[in-house]
Amino acid sequence: MGLIRSGVPTFAIAAVVGTLLVTSCSTPSGTSTASDGLVLADGYELGGYNPVAGFGAAGEAKMYDGLVRLRGGEGMPGFEPALATSIPTANADATLWTVTLRGGVTFSDGSTFDAADVVATYKAILDPASASEAKSSFDMISDVVALDQNTVEFRLAYSYAPLLTKMLIGIVPSESVATPALAAESTLNTEPIGTGPYTLVDLSPDRAVFAANENYWDGAPEIKKLTLLYVPDDNTRAQRMASGEIDGTNLPPLLANTFESRDGMSVTAHQSADWRGVSLPTGNPVAGDPAMRMALNLAANRQSMIDNVLGGHGRVAATPIPEVYGASYNPDATFAYDPAKAEQILTDAGWIEGSDGIRSKDGRRAQFTIMYNSVDTVRRDLAQAFASDALGIGVEVDLEALSWDRIDPRINRDSTLLGGGDEPFDPDTQAYDALNSASIAPGVGSIYDNPSDYSNQVVDAGLDVGRRSLDQATRDAAYRDVQQAYVDDPGYVYLVFLDHTYVSKDSDWTMSGPVLEPHAHGVTWGPWWSLQTWTQEQ
Repeated sequence: MGLIRSGVPTFAIAAVVGTLLVTSCSTPSGTSTASDGLVLADGYELGGYNPVAGFGAAGEAKMYDGLVRLRGGEGMPGFEPALATSIPTANADATLWTVTLRGGVTFSDGSTFDAADVVATYKAILDPASASEAKSSFDMISDVVALDQNTVEFRLAYSYAPLLTKMLIGIVPSESVATPALAAESTLNTEPIGTGPYTLVDLSPDRAVFAANENYWDGAPEIKKLTLLYVPDDNTRAQRMASGEIDGTNLPPLLANTFESRDGMSVTAHQSADWRGVSLPTGNPVAGDPAMRMALNLAANRQSMIDNVLGGHGRVAATPIPEVYGASYNPDATFAYDPAKAEQILTDAGWIEGSDGIRSKDGRRAQFTIMYNSVDTVRRDLAQAFASDALGIGVEVDLEALSWDRIDPRINRDSTLLGGGDEPFDPDTQAYDALNSASIAPGVGSIYDNPSDYSNQVVDAGLDVGRRSLDQATRDAAYRDVQQAYVDDPGYVYLVFLDHTYVSKDSDWTMSGPVLEPHAHGVTWGPWWSLQTWTQEQ
């Protein structure tokens, strides 16, 4: 899915984790934390631990394993086998994928993992009876078939090169989804059953406790107990961190930076493909005007936003595809900060400045509304900065702080400060739903897919080439063309890619290093994304 409304995808609420920092494979100095327990505070509600509902779609769920898992390191992460014995293979046109499964694996309830569980999990996601918010993300899968107990075949409705991104989601026992039912009401949400390195042993509205799976097929984790606290207020989490009550937490960048000089604590910023931007609905008579869209892109001082709103923890965005995508990234597809050119574009298009400094065209005032989620301080500050930049070229932006249930009905009429990048491990999952015009049709995808109702035939064609070709050079060229076509005819104002910021106590655990992070950025990610691999000298 291309766009997400909140700090995490609505189908991917926080899970598990531990504590600490580091940005590379190393052994940080500092005080040692007891190996039998870590405590983290998160800003996201606990529960919702059901993969059928979309939980852990990016592979972050510690109670579950996918068929593959992420391999960390700098740049784009690769994939490595998890419940598969090797990386799944595709036929020549990427419509048939074969997966050989690992034997000797058991679920946390003691049952044995096999092909039937894989088939049942994916069919439950696709079953309309589940009403899964993840369903549209898996619509390329037409069938999943068990060839034998250890082999599964994915049959696709169309060629889809990045199918490995859809194999990160956790597998559940077939018995747990044997009866079709709403995924949101499944007992898996509060009593997860998986093959992962941790199991849930206690859950309340403000506290979740996880224990190491001593029978984990890849070796029992050395960190034996994880306690996750639900603390929704940023300042309260910061206070509890400062008091030493918790071992780590996620914080907005400016608040995280206040910990940089504290002894025994560290601030880490992890690179992500998580973007923030302003939608410009085509049907809005001001925001949908092509000249207005181009002018606003040139008027936005993105670097100032990074410096002053993100505390330096971010990167300029022009499209949904960041530089970390390597050869798929087009370095020429950018917008210069040029307010003078922006003003000229508006004047040439008939938007004439009035006596109060605000432009108008054919009697219509250059004024529109941007909505943002009322509890998100980063979105608030970015919206305010953008409104200030727009005012500088004679465009008045009204800001409304609303809950998502009030934003949703207006998403295609008024602009919204949105975020995206929930499955960033391929350009397709990063950009397709955000930019492809197929999402304009009623009932297609999520309301957050292409809320600008953006339509560009060149962009559509390039996105289709990128998702259907198995040749990497062909895919790279297609995505570069997509970005160039988009900046020539923009439909949003992409502002920044966030670096996610975390605060943690120093310790002597050896960790695996960072990974490119998705839109979700609670303590499921950060220094703790690969918690099960941490080691400590005895």
